[in-house]
Parts: sequence; structure tokens; C-alpha cells
Amino acid sequence: MQVDRSQLTQEWLQTPLGVALLQQEARVVEEALDGIFGEYCLQLGLWGENRTFMRFTRTQRCSLIAESSDGKPCAVGNLHQLPVESDSVDAVLLPHTLDYNDRPHAVLREVDRVLRRDGRLIILGFKPVGLWGLRRLIPGAGIPPGADQLISERRLKDWLQLLDMRIDGTSRYFFRWPLPGNKARRSDKWERRGQAWWPELAACYMLSAQKRVSTLTPVRPLWRRQPKVVAGLAEPSTRTSRISRIRFDPNN
Repeated sequence: MQVDRSQLTQEWLQTPLGVALLQQEARVVEEALDGIFGEYCLQLGLWGENRTFMRFTRTQRCSLIAESSDGKPCAVGNLHQLPVESDSVDAVLLPHTLDYNDRPHAVLREVDRVLRRDGRLIILGFKPVGLWGLRRLIPGAGIPPGADQLISERRLKDWLQLLDMRIDGTSRYFFRWPLPGNKARRSDKWERRGQAWWPELAACYMLSAQKRVSTLTPVRPLWRRQPKVVAGLAEPSTRTSRISRIRFDPNN
């Protein structure tokens, strides 16, 4: 059964730790969307406010589809059965969408279906291991409620490669203890140190990929090709063929 994260998650995102995470992710997504242009960008799953990430898009239009709106204005529907035309989207953003969905393969297949050729995919996810991987050992750890479907970067890369998507890159971010009362100020220096020295301890990762479509040139089978006459070679004449038959006729 699909976890309804709308209310509990929105409450968690209003805690000091949740606010700090959203601020960091807004910067990460802004940088990722900076070079993506086109007509249509689609966000699947509600994470924060509607415009938390969509305000950074450079496409002509953008839409958000979620399985529960929590009273916020957005389209509501199943993420594994999108009401979107095939090959019609230039970019798709999944902000922790797979962390809460019990059908991640189906969601990724739908993403592959709606993306245009060379379309871009951006995924935000919680790391199953690392600093926040110790959450089960920390009483009252501030992990968002309902995030039970955590997928590692390596497994996600394997899934995307099976869909013939090219991995553009990954980045890890947010180096804070998962404590709900953590009010530590944002430190860009601390974030840079974590990315450079101990990236495996990060709480989250961002993965970007691009859809590839193989162009196949039809080749006519060899046995269907018309015979060619090579210059310098003459076809056997009727006279020669008749002489051959006479020479080897046993009745003569």
C-alpha cells in the first residue's frame, strides 16, 4: 500500500532540520536545472511547497503531479500510470519520490516513457547508509516518517542503465546529524568539506541521467540484393552453352 506522506512529511519539513534540508536541496536542484531547456518540465511527488524546485526551471512550462496534494494546488494521480503523452517531456524531477513509493520500477518506466529523446532526469534520494544510516540507533532520529523504500545509488544506476539511460553524474550533500532539534546554522564550508573528504557520510544524493534512443539504420538482407555485373566479365553466350551440352551429351 502506498504510504501517504503528505501530512507527516510536510510537518517534518517544517522542523529546523527539515527546513535546512530543503534549503540545501533547493541550491542543488537549481544548479542541476540551470542548463536544461525545452518546452516541458515535470515534477513527480510533492516535496515542500509547489514552487520549491519548479521556480528554477528554464522550460516554457512546468507541472507537478502527486499522489496526494495535502490541499496544495497540483495534479493528483498515480505516478506509475501518468496521464501524460509519451515522448512529450524534456525534464523530470523526482524529489525523494522513490523513497516513498513501493513501485519504484514502475515509476521509472513511466518516466522513461514520457521523456523525449535526450530528455533529462534528476533524482533526489536519502542514502541507506552513511551518517543518517545510523538512524535506527539514535532515539528520536529526525528521518522523515514513511521513508522506508530507500534505494542506494548503485542500485539506482543499474536500474537506469537497464532503461538505456546515460548517467550524467551524482553528488552527495547534507552533512548534519539526523536529530530533530538540530538548529546548527548552515555552513557552506562544512558542506564543501563533507563533499570533498567524507562524501559517504552524506544524508542524501542527487543523480542525473539522460534518456538515450538508439538510431538503427535498416540493412537489406544479402539474399535480397540484386546481382551486380562486374566490369570486364562477359556473360556466357548461348553458343557456348549449346556446345557444352553437345560435348557432354552421352547420346552423341
